[in-house]
Amino acid sequence: MTIVHATRARFTLIALAALLSTGLVADAASARKPAKDDGRVAVGEPADCIMPSRVRSTNVRDDSTIDFVMNNGDVYRNTLPNSCPSLGFEKRFSYKLSTSQLCSVDIITVLQTAGGGFMQGPSCGLGKFQKMSKPAK
Repeated sequence: MTIVHATRARFTLIALAALLSTGLVADAASARKPAKDDGRVAVGEPADCIMPSRVRSTNVRDDSTIDFVMNNGDVYRNTLPNSCPSLGFEKRFSYKLSTSQLCSVDIITVLQTAGGGFMQGPSCGLGKFQKMSKPAK
């Protein structure tokens, strides 16, 4: 191994150790883990679209799962067909509508923290919207 390669390897290990000590790597890795089961069960057939004007809030569960909480309390879970890098870590996203509805063919863009604001991160496709319900006790 040359001195340059040894120095690069040492620098890489030091940088990785610094990131691990700050928790940034651990947090990013935990965002890729599937969300904990919240006890909700699927109700009926998945829907292709929801009305964004009826969405009260969103809950990003992990890199591939978003719960859309509607004004009436209903929860529609969207499981993305592919994992969306940093979505679970950042827990925020934006979207542009091509119609009056948010649909499974639409794209979300992760909003990443940058300085005092946000910058656009990865863009990912949505899946279908599955109504979820808490199981009866």
